[in-house]
Amino acid sequence: MADVLVRYFAAAEEAAGREEEIIAIPEATLGALRAELVARYGAPMEKVLAGGSFLVDGVVARDVTRPVGSRVDVLPPFAGG
Repeated sequence: MADVLVRYFAAAEEAAGREEEIIAIPEATLGALRAELVARYGAPMEKVLAGGSFLVDGVVARDVTRPVGSRVDVLPPFAGG
C-alpha cells in the first residue's frame, strides 16, 4: 500500500473537484493510480487522462508500470505549440 500526494491542475482539478489529495493505492504504479482516479471521478477524469500527462516527483511519466513516488501531478492536455 502506498500513500501518494496527487495534485490536480486545470481540467484535472475540475474533474476531481479539488486541488490535491492523498490517495492510498494497493499497487504503487502509475497504472494503478490511473485506474483509481477513473474509478473515483469517472468519465470527466478519464477524458483528461486520455490526452494529459503525469509528473512523478517532477519528471514526466507515461509508462503505467512506473512506480508512483511520493507526489504525482495530473496535467491536462495543453494547447499551443
